[in-house]
Amino acid sequence: MSIETNARRAKLADKSFREKVKRLIGRRSFCSLATVSPDGKPHVVAIGYKFINQHIYFNTLRSSKKARNIETNPNIAIQISVRKYPLGPPFSIQFAGQGCILSREDPEIVDLLKARKLKGITTGVLKEPDLCFVKVKPASKIHTYGIGLSLLQLLRAPAHADRTVIFED
Repeated sequence: MSIETNARRAKLADKSFREKVKRLIGRRSFCSLATVSPDGKPHVVAIGYKFINQHIYFNTLRSSKKARNIETNPNIAIQISVRKYPLGPPFSIQFAGQGCILSREDPEIVDLLKARKLKGITTGVLKEPDLCFVKVKPASKIHTYGIGLSLLQLLRAPAHADRTVIFED
C-alpha cells in the first residue's frame, strides 16, 4: 500500500471520527461550562444547551455570574459527559471556546426562535426580562476521552483513551 493511500485512509478516518464527535455533541443537551471572573476565579455550572451549526447555544440571565464572566472574558471551557458503558468512567468531550452574549432581540436569536431550533432550552424562560443567550464557538481542537474505543480497550489502557479531533471551519 502506498503512502498516499495510507494518508487518504487516515484523513477519511479523521473525518469519520470528527462527524461522530459532532453527532454526539448534537445528541446531548447538558454540559458543564467553565468561565473565569475578572479577578481570575473559576466558575463552573451545569447548563442545558443546543448545538446548531457547530455552535453551542444556551440561555441565562444577563445578571448571572456566567454571563457577567463571559462579558468580561469570553474564554470558556465546556465538558460534555457521554455515558457509554455502565462501569468505568463516562466518555467525554471537552473543548475551549469563545462565548458571545446575544440579546433575545438579536436577529440570529430571533431567527433560531422562529425556526424553533432553541425549543429545548427556552421552555418557561422567554418572558424573563433579563434573559439573554450565549453563543459559543468551540476552538478547532476538540478533545475526547473514550470516544471510539471498545470497553476492553478502555479497561486495558485508560490512560491512553484520549483522542483529539480538529473541527474544520
